[in-house]
Formats: sequence, C-alpha cells, structure tokens
Amino acid sequence: MARPRQTIVSLDDTPYYHCCSHVVRKAFLCGIDNSTGENFEHRRDWVDSRILELATIFAIDICAYAVMSNHLHVVIKVDADKAKHWSDKEVLLQWHKGFKGTLLTQKFVKGEDLNEFELNTVNDCITQYRQRLVDISWFMRSLSEPNGQ
Repeated sequence: MARPRQTIVSLDDTPYYHCCSHVVRKAFLCGIDNSTGENFEHRRDWVDSRILELATIFAIDICAYAVMSNHLHVVIKVDADKAKHWSDKEVLLQWHKGFKGTLLTQKFVKGEDLNEFELNTVNDCITQYRQRLVDISWFMRSLSEPNGQ
C-alpha cells in the first residue's frame, strides 16, 4: 500500500530518493498504445525537457531518470543547504522561473517600494517558496501538472 511521501522522506537521513509517477486509466505516457494504435512518443521529449527544466528551478538535482510507456522513474538528490543559502531575492527568482508568484513578489524582485504589510506578505511567500523548492512532492506535482501555481 502506498504511503504519503511526508511519512517516508527524511532529509536528515538521506537526500537521495527514487520517485515514480504513473498514468491512470491504462493511458499511455509514451510509445504506441497497442489497443488504439496511437503513437504518444512525442511526449518523451516533453517529459525529458520538463525534468531538466525543473532541476534548474528547484534545489533538487537529477541523478537519473527513465521515461517508460505508462510511468516514469526519477532518482533525485534534495539540496536543502543550497536553498537555505539563497537570499530572499534568489528564492523569488528561482520560484518565478517556473511559477507566477504573486503581484507583490514580482514587485519585490523588480525593486519597487512596498509598505510594511506588503513586505510581511512577501516574507511569508519567501518562507513558503523556500520550503517548496526543496519539497519532493512539489517537484513531482510540477512535473505532472506543469501549469500549477
């Protein structure tokens, strides 16, 4: 039985993890679907590109990956120290590479003036984004659902 990732991930024990993502309803990720004859091989390049793109956004290194016909495997190394040492602006720049962020985080990156309340809100976002940038679930979610927040 599958267990939630948060109950099995311990970055204190190891930064290396093997993750799998399966498609549902016997759908095909890549290759030729024998039941319909449809070719989904064009998706393989997209998945390859997306994995490598996410590695430039998250503080997660790709050790190895394999894209199969109905699932994929990714072996990753979470680099929590890297994210801890990013400045607040670097966290926002990393996040904005893959996600919109908020109007306030965009203004902060541009160097626009913000009032105290707005700065507090931006600081809350920075804390949240810093955590997400080392979160395996957010990485896998971003791989499977590329148009997320």
